[in-house]
Amino acid sequence: MATISKTLLESESSKDSSYDRITEVKVFDETKLGVKGLFDSGVTKIPRMFHHAKVKDNTETTPNDLKFNVPIIDLKDVEKNSSMRVEALDKIKRACKEWGFFQVVNHGIGVEVLDEMLHGIRRFHEQDAKVRKTFYSRDMSKKVRYFSNGRLFTDSTADWRDSIAFFSSPDPPNPEEIPVVCRDIVVEYTEKIRAFGLTMFELFSEALGLPTSYLNELDSTKGEFHLCHFSPPCPEPELTMSSSNHTDMSFMTILLQDQIGGLEVLHENQWVDVHPVHGSLVINIGDLLQLLTNDMFISVYHRVLSRDIGPRISVASFFSSLFLENASVVVGPIKELLSKDNPPIYRDTTMEEVSAHYFKKGLDGNCSLHPFRLCNG
Repeated sequence: MATISKTLLESESSKDSSYDRITEVKVFDETKLGVKGLFDSGVTKIPRMFHHAKVKDNTETTPNDLKFNVPIIDLKDVEKNSSMRVEALDKIKRACKEWGFFQVVNHGIGVEVLDEMLHGIRRFHEQDAKVRKTFYSRDMSKKVRYFSNGRLFTDSTADWRDSIAFFSSPDPPNPEEIPVVCRDIVVEYTEKIRAFGLTMFELFSEALGLPTSYLNELDSTKGEFHLCHFSPPCPEPELTMSSSNHTDMSFMTILLQDQIGGLEVLHENQWVDVHPVHGSLVINIGDLLQLLTNDMFISVYHRVLSRDIGPRISVASFFSSLFLENASVVVGPIKELLSKDNPPIYRDTTMEEVSAHYFKKGLDGNCSLHPFRLCNG
C-alpha cells in the first residue's frame, strides 16, 4: 500500500497537462481497498483525483437564524391520534414543498437498531483488508458489493468515501451473501426501514390529498436499495468532499447518519447544516417524486463536507424502481393532482429514460428533470 500511495501522490503532484487521471484512478481502483486503504497507509496529502475545484461555495448561513433550521417532525402517535396526524401532515407538506428535506423523530425504529446498523457498517469497513477486498466489485448486477465511488472512471473528481451497497427489493440477496460482520443487523434494518418507508409513502399520499395507499400502489415506487458510506478522517478536508453536490433520482431517500456531521442542504441559495439528532432519520424527496407531484414536492441539492475527524458513517436507503424489469414503467405527473390552475409541468416518460439521463449527465450541478419539462412548465 505504501508503494501505491507513493504512485498516487507522484501523479497528484503533476500540475501540468501531462497529468493522467485515468492512470491514477486505475491504480487506486486496483488496490480494491478504497479510501480506507489510503488512510491506513498514512497519507498526509490526498491524491489529485480527489481534488474538487470549489469546495466552499454559496453564502454560509447564520447558525442562530431559525429560518435556516431544517424541519424536525415528530411522528409520535400519528397512527392513533387523528389531530396529531393532521398536524404532522401539515408539517410534512410544508417541509416537502419548501425544503425537500426534513428529519423525523419517534418514527418507530428503536435507537438501538439504528446504532447497531451504524456499528455494523463500521465493522465491515474496518475489518481486515484481505477480507474486505473480497467484496470489492464494479459489477452492478451484484446484490451486495463494496466499492469506492460508483462513477469513479467517469466523474471529473472522486469523493473521499467508500461504500457497500445492498439491493433489497424486489429481489433481495440471500443472507449468506451479506458480510458476516454486519449480516444480522443489515437484514433487520432492511425490514424495518422498508416498513417505515411504506408508512412515509402513506403520509405523503395524504399530504397530497390522495388516498392513503396511492403511492404504495404504484408499480414505479416498488424497489429499494441501500448505500452504506464510510468516510475516514481526511488529511486535507478543504480540498475534497465526502459527497458532491447532487440530487437523488429516487422517489424518496431515508438517511441514517452518525454524529460527525457534514451533511448540508441547499435552501434559498445557502448551504444549511442538517444537524445530527441522535435517533432521528433524515427524509429527502427525490427527482422522481418531484416529477410525480408536479413540483408540489421538491428534490433539492445536498452534499457532505469532508472532515479531519471520523470516520463518518451513513446509510442511505433509496426507494426507487431502477431495475431492468421496471425500465418500461411510465412515470409522469399524477393526474389527480392536475387542474386548470395546476397544468402538467413534465411530460410522461419511462424509468429507463430518466435513469439513462441521470447517469449520463453525472454530478454536473444541473437538474436531472430539465429534459422532461414541458414548454409551458
